Amino acid sequence: MSAPATANAALPRRIIKETQRLLSEPAPGISASPSEENLRYFNVMILGPSQSPYEGGVFKLELFLPEEYPMAAPKVRFLTKIYHPNIDKLGRICLDILKDKWSPALQIRTVLLSIQALLSAPNPDDPLAENIAKHWKTNEAEAMETAREWTKAYASA
Repeated sequence: MSAPATANAALPRRIIKETQRLLSEPAPGISASPSEENLRYFNVMILGPSQSPYEGGVFKLELFLPEEYPMAAPKVRFLTKIYHPNIDKLGRICLDILKDKWSPALQIRTVLLSIQALLSAPNPDDPLAENIAKHWKTNEAEAMETAREWTKAYASA
């Protein structure tokens, strides 16, 4: 009788390669490391981009690669509270490449860079958090001030 396969034994080569690259050549302002218990689960940290209301913040996210990856998109969620029109209070992210625009040609790295870019360029026209999007559209300066306050309160290193 063979020993039961662990989640890690059957890890596709592609995931191993992507993980090695994430660890050896991290993207600026982004760190992603797999959990020891489950190599499909990543602990992610994204630094708030400079010139954005999230500057100075350190945002924790979780990223999970489903069994179907890379045919299916990774599941990504913010664990740190953030005031952003495209991220809801459960940390879910409204980003086309995590939904209908996903392609197996994309990688974990691309996804994280896209999330980082979303912090620099919130899109209130495709909102996940309606009230925040409304705030952003009616008074962008005030919404950005709130985003800065939340960043100080919840994402300070």
